[in-house]
Amino acid sequence: MRLTLAEPGYLKESISIISDLVNEARFKVTPDAIELVAMDPANVAMVVFKLLSSAFTEYDVKKDTEITINLANLKQVLRRASPRDMLTLEMDADKLKIELKSNTTRTFSLPIIELEEKDQKVPDLKFPVTIRTSSSVLNEAIADVDVVGESVAFIAEPKKFSLHAEGDLNQVKIEIKEDDVTRITSTSDEKIKAKYSIEYLKKMINGSKLSDEVTIQFNKDYPLKLEYKSVDKVMLSFILAPRVEND
Repeated sequence: MRLTLAEPGYLKESISIISDLVNEARFKVTPDAIELVAMDPANVAMVVFKLLSSAFTEYDVKKDTEITINLANLKQVLRRASPRDMLTLEMDADKLKIELKSNTTRTFSLPIIELEEKDQKVPDLKFPVTIRTSSSVLNEAIADVDVVGESVAFIAEPKKFSLHAEGDLNQVKIEIKEDDVTRITSTSDEKIKAKYSIEYLKKMINGSKLSDEVTIQFNKDYPLKLEYKSVDKVMLSFILAPRVEND
């Protein structure tokens, strides 16, 4: 296989975001895309990543290949990529070769590692509510709730989406109404509420580096799904387990 990216930012940013949640990961390189499905070590969050062949200037993959790699090491190498670099990935025996080429050519080799755990499957989730909004709207809301608490309630009502967090003494409520920026689609007339960890959300909203828009889906005491997409280039989504509290 030989893959060349003229815009290394898509891979660089994606790996930087994923490595905040996952230590080691198995990538599947198919004739259509580089794909990854991984759980964080605590089994609270899942990452689903796809970098499409159409994002590459050269994409030569004869057969499906699996590459398991330490993400911290990969992130360190990709940090060295500047926007002007052509980034090429190749397999060389049991190493992943990463070439960064501009007025100089720099070649890094990373070891392929063994990963014990089995393949992760993306769960088939059904959501009654879908909110599409600008990434900055969600980023600001998470920054606001982070001031107050450790968990945040996502609440969907017809034409309205709100976030609510409480600390020992403080509380905050952010209301996001449907408008040109925010679109709310719901198959339920009832109020839908679920709580999630702010610590995890702070890592996930870095997906805003890949897309100006985010899709938010959730259900009552049910996993949350966030999806960031750049058409014909990259898709990064997260599934986060709810915090279910016993009343």
